[in-house]
Amino acid sequence: MTDLLYSEEEEEALRAAVRDLLTDHCDAPGVIARTESDAPHDLAAWKALADGMGLAGLLVPEKKGGQGATHREVAVVLEELGRAVAPVPYLTSAVVATEALLACATDAGLLAELATGRKIGALAVALSVGPGGAYKVVRHEDGRLHGELTGIADAAAADVLLVPADDGGLYAVDADAVTVTPQASLDLTRPVATVTLDGAPGRLLGDAEPAVRRALRAGAGLLASEQLGLADWALSETVRYLKDRKQFNRPVGGFQALKHRLAQLWLEVVNLRAAARNAADALATGEDADVAVAVAQSYAASVAVHAAEEAVQLHGGIGMTWEHPAHLYLKRAKADSIAYGTAGAHRAALAELVDLQAP
Repeated sequence: MTDLLYSEEEEEALRAAVRDLLTDHCDAPGVIARTESDAPHDLAAWKALADGMGLAGLLVPEKKGGQGATHREVAVVLEELGRAVAPVPYLTSAVVATEALLACATDAGLLAELATGRKIGALAVALSVGPGGAYKVVRHEDGRLHGELTGIADAAAADVLLVPADDGGLYAVDADAVTVTPQASLDLTRPVATVTLDGAPGRLLGDAEPAVRRALRAGAGLLASEQLGLADWALSETVRYLKDRKQFNRPVGGFQALKHRLAQLWLEVVNLRAAARNAADALATGEDADVAVAVAQSYAASVAVHAAEEAVQLHGGIGMTWEHPAHLYLKRAKADSIAYGTAGAHRAALAELVDLQAP
């Protein structure tokens, strides 16, 4: 039976530790400043998460150099990263790239390097591609890779890229061997880039199709936990602000119309928590994971975007400024809404999975 509750001994203790670390490393002014710089990724925070706490290897078995945890623990980490809109490549490296390598099971050395955080990995598939979706491949010729891939999340921070080729293989390519060109991105805390390969050498890891499918399914399922953390922050921070902000000599939060809006948002966030927890548990156990991921992503995007929009609007004038972090959450929520497949694509996949097609 699926357990949607958090365990106090493990998951809640992990949450407290990650939240304390992010409080020290990812305060709102610092994140805003990074988005306005040429180095949006906070590599110091990444090092603290990956090396200091060992969180990059949660999904990697102990015998392969990781922590031997499950997707449930990773979900807790991503909730906290979502609450802080942390500009670290955790989802792309510790989840998506790691899952792709676990599916290949041929390069234990690279897997261990990702698990310890010594290297950052990125799957060279556009961020918008969902599980089972069509993705672009490069040409493999005489042991070299040629082509251009767009919309690759966190490619600028990656040390190694996992690149699918037209021969059906997945290749590990050192970042130094490719050209990474930043693309215009709404969410600057998870920038995307174009990767150009002009005769880059690659090491064959295994078959691309099962590896990419597994990686994207885990990415989509655990993205829901990030969206949950984002929505929960937006709700909590908005409630706190409305309790303090006064108009007509009374707290704004006391007005009935605003109470109704927040109550509706609270219900949505609670439902999202159940869907995200179910997806993480299903990924951990392997039971009905495809259905659980599709359900979570069918619902998560609209809740995260709604929560972020309410945060901006209900903060009034301050919510519209660049100094307040609300805009970071709205941009992340909007970008996440098309990451690893849109809600509509996941609903279509869900209809097929449960054999309930539209008339």
